Amino acid sequence: MTLYTFRDSSGAYEAYTFLLGAPELLDKNKAIILKSNLVLQIYAPAHFSADELKPFDVWEESLSDHIPSPPVATYLPDKDRSLLTERYALGPVGFRKATTDLEQAYAAALADVAGFDSGAEAMFARYEAAKNRALLLLIEYPTPQLAELHLRHLQRALHEAKLGTSSVERKGSLLSIVLATTSAEYAEKLRRAINYETEVTWNEPSTTATDPPITSTLVKIIIATMVLMGMAFVLGLAFGGVRVITKRLFPGKVFDRPAQMEVLQLGLSGKPIDPRDMY
Repeated sequence: MTLYTFRDSSGAYEAYTFLLGAPELLDKNKAIILKSNLVLQIYAPAHFSADELKPFDVWEESLSDHIPSPPVATYLPDKDRSLLTERYALGPVGFRKATTDLEQAYAAALADVAGFDSGAEAMFARYEAAKNRALLLLIEYPTPQLAELHLRHLQRALHEAKLGTSSVERKGSLLSIVLATTSAEYAEKLRRAINYETEVTWNEPSTTATDPPITSTLVKIIIATMVLMGMAFVLGLAFGGVRVITKRLFPGKVFDRPAQMEVLQLGLSGKPIDPRDMY
């Protein structure tokens, strides 16, 4: 047995895909088990059964960091996928090695513009169905903005490499590139089968807003109007009543005091104005 320990589950999965597809390891007497950041290689003189591998699986699981493999590995369509052609790359070296293993070395030029320095992750797989063939490349980025930026770089690189049969499209943070396809229809079919959906989540505190029934709203409006009318009536009565009563009880002492009133006359009539007539 050989146990490989990696810094994280992404590095382990990258090694796992290359080891699993290596020609010298396609022997039924050899087994490769991936568990988070660990890869276990087992050699034996006879073929392994599932029951025989179970103790090794449990032992490796107990040593791993229990972090799952990168999600981009689950985006590949299952239908028509060729066995052991999956390759995961975290950098340009792994990217170029994958294109060589999958006999598409001309695509190695894309490694320089894929954006691995921006946190890109690449996933390859070959597909075959009757007369249709294609190599599907998925590149996932941390944000949709980075995906849009590198989409333009990759489009330019595909044009400069004269790969007319290849195309690249973006969906959220994921770029899908169909290389060496036999038809545009098959390339579109592969894209539709990609297991990737974008989601918008809101992780801030929020409240549930519901619209009350119209009858409840009308009742509240009528009640509020009646309350305001009652308040206006009471305040108006109090203001006017206090003034009238005060003038009756204390004429010329509180309101309309003649000594403190000044009257400007235009002289349009000969009758002088009496300040006591003012209310």
